[in-house]
Amino acid sequence: MINNNDFIAVQEFDFDLSQHYAQLTALDPAQTGAVVMFSGLVRDLDDSAVKAMELEHYPGMTEVCLQQIVHKARARWPLLGVHLVHRVGVLQRHDQIVLVGVASRHRKDAFAASEFIMDYLKQDAPFWKAEITANGKHWVDAKQSDQQADKRWNL
Repeated sequence: MINNNDFIAVQEFDFDLSQHYAQLTALDPAQTGAVVMFSGLVRDLDDSAVKAMELEHYPGMTEVCLQQIVHKARARWPLLGVHLVHRVGVLQRHDQIVLVGVASRHRKDAFAASEFIMDYLKQDAPFWKAEITANGKHWVDAKQSDQQADKRWNL
């Protein structure tokens, strides 16, 4: 189900955005007209008591879900390559959480597919987030804005 030009990983260690960009741009230099890269970070809110985030997942199921969403993106847009990396474990402020990289012939396809994948990740991927504060850890509920963003794709 996974395309040879795709890279999908769930990992504890950080990723190198420039390495993924280089790999995507090198897939088909004659055809690649756009590469969209997105990296989500642990926010550093000045008024926040959040010291870190902990992300958990369901091993095996999570990877299959990520493969499925990349497959759905490929069915909607003509993509040359997709890189999707999501970190788990305890992450500090400013740490990278997620990478979505999409290569295509045209920018509109790359932007749309990247946004589609991120909306799915925020709403439907089997990840659980907890905020770690001085008072302990508490689980974060899904945001209504993420649910609305997901609905526009008619998943």
